[in-house]
Amino acid sequence: MDELSQQKVPFFFMVDFVVENVLIYTENELKENSLLIDFQNYTNTNHQQEEKSNIQLKSFPESKEDYQKGFDIVQQNLKLGNSYLTNYTCKTKIEINLSLEEIFYLSKAKYKVLYKDEFVFFSPETFVEIIDNQIFTHPMKGTIDAAKENAIEVLKNDVKEKAEHYTVVDLLRNDLSMVADEVKVNEFQRIDFLKTNKKNLYAMSSEISGKLKPEFQNKIGSIMKSLLPAGSILGAPKPKTLEIILEAEKYDRGFYTGVCGWFDGKNLDSCVIIRFIEKESGKLYFKSGGGITHLSTFADEYQEMKNKIYVPIH
Repeated sequence: MDELSQQKVPFFFMVDFVVENVLIYTENELKENSLLIDFQNYTNTNHQQEEKSNIQLKSFPESKEDYQKGFDIVQQNLKLGNSYLTNYTCKTKIEINLSLEEIFYLSKAKYKVLYKDEFVFFSPETFVEIIDNQIFTHPMKGTIDAAKENAIEVLKNDVKEKAEHYTVVDLLRNDLSMVADEVKVNEFQRIDFLKTNKKNLYAMSSEISGKLKPEFQNKIGSIMKSLLPAGSILGAPKPKTLEIILEAEKYDRGFYTGVCGWFDGKNLDSCVIIRFIEKESGKLYFKSGGGITHLSTFADEYQEMKNKIYVPIH
C-alpha cells in the first residue's frame, strides 16, 4: 500500500478486524474480481436495480442467556478496570427475500461493497479521509430510535451514550496524533439521521482532523498499520480490549469491523466495515453490536444489537 500510494497508483483495499488479512486491488484488478464498490466519490458500477416492494427481513437473534454470557465477561473486565469501553458484537441468522447483489444495489448508504457472493455491507461510518495531507476521522458512537420523543436531546444527554462518545473521540484523537500533528476536534456530537426499512435512527458523530506528519505522507499502508484496529468498533485501551473481545465473542468477526478504502492516486476515503451480511454454507448472518461501558444495562445493549439488524432500503 505504501508503494502504490508513493507511486500515486489508485487502489482499493480491505483489512479484516484483527489486521491479518489485507486485500489490495488496483483499478484493473477490480474489473477481474467480482467486487462491487459504491463510495461517495468512487463507484465501479452503473447498474440500476429495479425497486422491490414487500421486502421481508426476519432475524433470529441469540437468546438473552447466550448474549448474557459474553456481556458478563465484558462487564467483569470493565469493573476490574481492564477496559473502559468494549465493543461487543454478535452474529445473527437472518432470512431475507433478496440476494446479496440485490441488497447491494437497493440499499442506500455512504459506503457499499459486495465481495463476490460472500458478503455485502452498507456502512454509514467513515474511518479516515486524507485530503491534501490533512487527515480527518468521524467517529460515530451513540444511536437512538428517531421516533422517541425529543430523541436528539435524549441522545445528546444520555449519560451512557455521552460517556461512550467522549471515550471514542478521545481515543481517536490520540490515534491520529500518532500519524498527524495539530490534531483538533472540529465538530462534536453532530447528529445524523439514518433511514432504515424497520425504524429510523439518529446517530451521533464528531469530526477530528490533523496534518499528516512528513514521514506518513503518501504512505497509506503505514498510516493504516498505526491506526488499526479502528477504535470506534474496538474500544479502549486497544490491546487489552481486543483480548476481552476475543474471549467474550463466540464467533470470528472476519472482515466485519475491519476497514476498507479507495485511494485515488492523491486522496483517500475509507470506512469502517459495519452493517454487514455474510453468507456461510448458503445461510445469511448479520453481524451487529455496540459499545459497552460500566453504565450499560443488559436490556438496552441486547436491544441495540437487535436494532442494528436492518437493511437501508426504503
